[in-house]
Amino acid sequence: MLDCTIRDGGLMNNSRFSDEEVRAVYETCIASGIDYMEIGYKNSLEAFPESEFGPWRHCQEKDMRRVVGDHTSERTGLKLAAMADAGGKCDWRNDILPASESVLDMIRVACYAHQISEAVEMVRHCHELGYETTLNIMAISTVHDVEIDRVLEIARDTPAGTVVVVDSNGALYREQIDHLVKKYRKALEGTGKDVGIHAHNNLQLAFANTIEAIILGCNRVDATMMGLGRGAGNCPMEILLSFLRNPKFKLRPILKLIQETIMPMQQRFTWGPNIPYLITGALNAHPRFAMEFCEGSGGVDIVEFHDKMLNEG
Repeated sequence: MLDCTIRDGGLMNNSRFSDEEVRAVYETCIASGIDYMEIGYKNSLEAFPESEFGPWRHCQEKDMRRVVGDHTSERTGLKLAAMADAGGKCDWRNDILPASESVLDMIRVACYAHQISEAVEMVRHCHELGYETTLNIMAISTVHDVEIDRVLEIARDTPAGTVVVVDSNGALYREQIDHLVKKYRKALEGTGKDVGIHAHNNLQLAFANTIEAIILGCNRVDATMMGLGRGAGNCPMEILLSFLRNPKFKLRPILKLIQETIMPMQQRFTWGPNIPYLITGALNAHPRFAMEFCEGSGGVDIVEFHDKMLNEG
């Protein structure tokens, strides 16, 4: 179970969470028995300047240690992760310290299918630095099967411990989840790699699709507190843990966090399912179009937005 509240939620507020908010999520993950917390991105300062983005877009060691101290997974039972994007967003050769010098345990490498060559370099580099690694292939709903097969063939030969099905557009239905999870598992058979799922909630199917993936053998699962995440948000952690009924996980600390920390965030920015996100999900379009529409017009003329998206393909 991986919590990506701060990392994915940071796309709604330019990663400008306070230290207290990040610490609250961190302490809740420990208290509730969650396995991993993704504390933010490892994006470069050049591409994402500090004048515009908060510290959780860069996850510099000084900022992380200010919140989590000398964190170790042996002491807390929680492993910390950060996401490194391919495509020029991350200066991964210079900005990622050896694991022995960092509070991070895992680097999650995210790429689009056409960026797989750089992503493989990144995974190998981070593995050599001593990190656990994952390969997150984004916007998989837009990739043709033959290209997915090729990407998975390449992924087989990387040291990534997990390859994640990422529904960036929140556009997948159950039948597609079935197809993809089975495809990933078959392609990675015999490698010891796990298959993960990262679902967005544009069609209000993130929870259902996550359950379906678990049933089919996904054992690396992403969720966020109260679904906090880009646009329509993610699979809500509190709903998922309630469904799993695994005594390892504790729900009460999460409810306390939602009440005291997450719900007040709704006064500053919004997330979660709405009609514009439904439209982009149904059309398998990037949610940034709905985000821009909601910010620019207050999301009033949803019919006009629908027609515009339909006409622009």
